[in-house]
Amino acid sequence: MGALKPLALFSAPTKPSIPPLLRHHSLGYFGEEYMRIGMRRVFQVYLKSKHKVCFPVRNSSASAQPVTENMVEEGALGEAAMSGEEIRRKFLDFYASRGHKVLPSASLVPDDPTVLLTIAGMLQFKPIFLGKEPRRVPRATTSQRCIRTNDIINVGRTARHHTFFEMLGNFSFGDYFKREAIKWAWELTTQEYGLTPERLWVSVFKDDDEAFSIWRDEVGVSVERIKRMGEEDNFWTSGVTGPCGPCSEIYYDFHPERGYLDTDLGDDSRFIEFYNLVFMQYNKKDDGSLEPLKQKNIDTGMGLERMAQILQKVPNNYETDLIFPIIEKASELAMVSYTETDDKTKTYLKVIGDHMRAVVYLISDGVLPSNIGRGYVVRRLIRRVVRTGRLLGIKCGGEGNMQDAFLPVLADTVIDLSTPIDSDVKTRRHRIVEELKREELRFVQTLERGEKLLDQFLADAVSSARSNGSDPCLSGENAFLLYDTYGFPIEITAEVAEERGVSIDMERFDIEMEKQRRQSQAAHNVVKLSIGSESDLSTGIPETKFLGYDDIFSSSTVKGLLVEGKPVMLVSEGNEVDILLDRTPFYAESGGQIGDHGFLYAAGDKENGQKTIVEIKDVQKSPGNLFIHKGTIKEGALQVGTEVDAAVDANLRQRAKVHHTATHLLQSALKSVIGGETSQAGSLVAFDRLRFDFTFHRPLSDTEVMEIERLVNRWIGDATQLQTKVMPLDDAKNAGAIAMFGEKYGEKVRVVEVPGVSMELCGGTHVSNTSEIRGFKIISEQGIASGVRRIEAVAGEAFIDYIAARDNYMKHLCSMLKVKAEDVTERVESLLEELRTVRNEASATREKLAICRASILASKAFIIGASSVRVIVENMDDTDADSLRTAAEYLVGTLQDPAAVVLGSSPCEGKVSLVAAFSPGVVGHGIQAGKFIGGIAKFCGGGGGGKPNFAQAGGRKPENLMGALEKAREQLIASISEKTS
Repeated sequence: MGALKPLALFSAPTKPSIPPLLRHHSLGYFGEEYMRIGMRRVFQVYLKSKHKVCFPVRNSSASAQPVTENMVEEGALGEAAMSGEEIRRKFLDFYASRGHKVLPSASLVPDDPTVLLTIAGMLQFKPIFLGKEPRRVPRATTSQRCIRTNDIINVGRTARHHTFFEMLGNFSFGDYFKREAIKWAWELTTQEYGLTPERLWVSVFKDDDEAFSIWRDEVGVSVERIKRMGEEDNFWTSGVTGPCGPCSEIYYDFHPERGYLDTDLGDDSRFIEFYNLVFMQYNKKDDGSLEPLKQKNIDTGMGLERMAQILQKVPNNYETDLIFPIIEKASELAMVSYTETDDKTKTYLKVIGDHMRAVVYLISDGVLPSNIGRGYVVRRLIRRVVRTGRLLGIKCGGEGNMQDAFLPVLADTVIDLSTPIDSDVKTRRHRIVEELKREELRFVQTLERGEKLLDQFLADAVSSARSNGSDPCLSGENAFLLYDTYGFPIEITAEVAEERGVSIDMERFDIEMEKQRRQSQAAHNVVKLSIGSESDLSTGIPETKFLGYDDIFSSSTVKGLLVEGKPVMLVSEGNEVDILLDRTPFYAESGGQIGDHGFLYAAGDKENGQKTIVEIKDVQKSPGNLFIHKGTIKEGALQVGTEVDAAVDANLRQRAKVHHTATHLLQSALKSVIGGETSQAGSLVAFDRLRFDFTFHRPLSDTEVMEIERLVNRWIGDATQLQTKVMPLDDAKNAGAIAMFGEKYGEKVRVVEVPGVSMELCGGTHVSNTSEIRGFKIISEQGIASGVRRIEAVAGEAFIDYIAARDNYMKHLCSMLKVKAEDVTERVESLLEELRTVRNEASATREKLAICRASILASKAFIIGASSVRVIVENMDDTDADSLRTAAEYLVGTLQDPAAVVLGSSPCEGKVSLVAAFSPGVVGHGIQAGKFIGGIAKFCGGGGGGKPNFAQAGGRKPENLMGALEKAREQLIASISEKTS
């Protein structure tokens, strides 16, 4: 199930030197083991490896990273170690022979909306385990590709941390249970993989006597090697309630000579957990009690990379044949020998090996680089590889072009390592390579500038710290500048800073990020808050209690008033004011939904009896969860402590609810039509429309847009009742709620579900039933950034308004064109064709007229210089630019070579057109039309240029045209005279 725990990198003394070829390959460093097995055995193992790994054979005092502490005993593997492909195949064949259906690896983009990427082998079966879907087969086995990035900083630094890995699993859906799962796991491990039983330890849940008994009495594991462990380590749950059960794990012991006393299975230097068995046998009820499940399930996970490390006798997962060929290729590009380099360089090479597998498989599954969601994961990993490669001196792919990309070369190695289990990777080679090349070259454009700036920032931080006697710290503003302007992920900045001993002001960085998020979130006019210091606002005022999910009216107390950001006690009629209430039905702008509009009412006092009315036009949130009601005093006066009746504009609230629920339906429809790899990149829920930004690499086709509309309107017509719940975040994710990547959530979250269609974590307001939406229409679809597109749509009353307006436009067109609605398109096409014909005729007429006028101008040509260059510089009044060009071409063609023609005109008010045409004889003297006409255009307040023989320019000052042409005449005479003398 992918619950294998990461282990730390061990250290050990160096073994005797052996030839590099045998010291590091897909089998790793045998040390003394190599001497016992013998040369012949080593070469048999090496030659059997699918991917040869060769290094220069030369003597070196540099020692390879040792394996001495974590070594498999001699004879455990038979005559030859297994390749990664053999380990995978043996696992699947073993369970297939026991009635398991071999199913393909699910995509790294999961159907499960609760997770961003596929993180475990059991994920594709989760609906079955939770009872939401019927089982397809009683038992199954898979080799599942997985992505996890929560421990990305440890990649390359430890023996077994990865962003990409494969989880081998066998699953039972109400079929077999503990006895078979335990016995088969033992049989596979000891007989198929050949591990010595005395090297294997087992953990069981402390209260699972049944599993303990099976391991001890039926399998024969000695009680000294069975450890009872607590709930944190050996009990799996799907959430606070729901299916759950105890676990049992198998560990490999690298040091049995240490005996049985005081053993700790968490000791990474001695043990590695490689197989986890989950016995899903209970249902946890609301009161925490456990009741037996009617259908008991088995969910297991074996880490392929971990088993490869054990069977191939290497010190870490990276030096297995699953990853090491990538490291070898990176070493070749960096012109270093992995066997002889230092630990820091090895770490860099491991990072490259790991991340390249991740990005290749992610892109293969349709995840393209972007700044949000899954796309950000890919972009972050790619940029880490690029920067790491540059630290190693890799700047090209080895083809001699220093501007070339090197990621495609590494990607080819990753793709070559793919097997029939993931054959799609090879068929998508071109797309993968091209996307990596495009992303790398895009990043490199800003990387060098950003690196120089970062170096300067870090140097300044260190220098400042020395002067002040403090610890060096990079400001959050500078870190954000690197992120926002130069494309540096904050993780890369943090890594570089750490290398230089500099910390980062992450609190300020987060503030800058949030500021940018707010600024780019909405397209409508946002009233910027200016409320003085946070202490002025929040001192003594508790957070606002929001009542708006259930009510749009409430009684409230005024807790604070601010005018131009300053606290006041009283505000009179006609003034704008920010109002803080103890509780409110008004929704404050968040999650893309704009704030409510409405009114506050207060009864007059006994003395004057004047009523107070405040119009609310926006509601914002401030730190401390205070709702700031921005309004205008329409009548009376308002003071702190006043009791008011708060009333939300019901019509506008309904419009917002309709658009917000429609946004959820739109996201589900998008995933259904264009693929699950797309993800939300931003949204706006307004009263008059909705806007949804999403990641995708191309425009949607008309057919796709129509299908999206059809799906949304079908779901609206289904009249589905929405369900909303507040629950712990983990429970919400386990239940299937979409958690937006990069968003921060509290312990409790609100889940909005349209059963069978969508389930999202959302704090917005929504309709009760989809039928309230009434109708949905996409009004535009366009690209707004690289890999990000935007849909604008209307729903509910806005949909009715949109359709009515379009109907009126159509009626007006029908009346003007005197045709029926169905004939409008044909009639407009006919009119356009007629218009094109008339325009062409008019253009031809203008050109004929221009030529006619030009023929008259030909007589005004004068001769300059020894080469007898014929020159014409004239004003053609209101001749348009195209006709002016035609006239110039006619004249330079009519006059004998050499000839130079400069014409100008003012076709309309505030516009100047200029053109220069020089024959080959003039150009041959070094006089170029493009350079010449650009200088003349400046006199008319414009510019332009072109080729040596022909150029056009424009300007904005017709009053200067005659002066400019006179200047052209003078310069042309001077240039020709000088060049031809």
